Amino acid sequence: MSRTSTLPVIWFQAAGCTGCSISLMNADYPDIQNLILDEIVPGQALSMLFHATLMGRTGRASLEVLERVPIERRGEYVLVVEGAVPTAGKEYGVVGERTMADRTASLAGSALAVLALGSCASYGGIPAGAPNPTGCKGVAEFLRDVGVDTPVINVPGCPPHPRWFVETAAYVLLGKASRPGMVDEVGRLSAVYPGLIHENCPRRADFDVGRFARSFSEEGCLYELGCKGPYTDASCWEHRWNGGVNWCIQAGHPCVACCEPEFLDRVSPLYRKLDPDDIAGAGRGR
Repeated sequence: MSRTSTLPVIWFQAAGCTGCSISLMNADYPDIQNLILDEIVPGQALSMLFHATLMGRTGRASLEVLERVPIERRGEYVLVVEGAVPTAGKEYGVVGERTMADRTASLAGSALAVLALGSCASYGGIPAGAPNPTGCKGVAEFLRDVGVDTPVINVPGCPPHPRWFVETAAYVLLGKASRPGMVDEVGRLSAVYPGLIHENCPRRADFDVGRFARSFSEEGCLYELGCKGPYTDASCWEHRWNGGVNWCIQAGHPCVACCEPEFLDRVSPLYRKLDPDDIAGAGRGR
């Protein structure tokens, strides 16, 4: 009988809304129970050591896990960070009398790898929106600033589809995430974020012939109504949401570029036509 090896996971929630955890709990294949208890890939499984929303223990008993694991299991676990990291001062974001920034740096410094789950953790997201009084940053930027060189893989989305987390975790379990060329220029696995929404949009034919909707009640491409699909790398069209029922554009709503580093400030107002100059000004124009 083959033996299953487990990869310990610390899931740390920083400045966010817990929406990424809720998205994960809605995973359909594998569902949340299978995800944290069974094999994701043959012979490999995750072992969730800490998740404030899902775990049974509370208080000091739970915080002791965060203190003990970086010492006892150095280099053996994966850190998942949900939410941006507040850096403006100790009054912002405290977990067990230590700041979120301090906890993140400590946990990441001893981790095998870090998964920044959601756009807040990946790039700062909504908490880092102007004027950003809490000094929120994405995990990779924060770790660079404090001199922690543990590799970070971004899994953006607001929230990310649960499949994106599962697929990224599978690449980590198989040891493929660190191969050359696997990570794109903004820290995502290219296999998980494979191409533009625009290229697979059900309204692409409307765009090609210049048939644009002028209101949300009309047929046609949603580009004039603020759709950011021509700029956004994601596979929403393939996986869809709520068990594969629907996704933004199919439901008649423009893509808001929630998987991109420029979300939210650079792509706002959400219902304004995409300005290529604004995106190019962010340093990552296509």
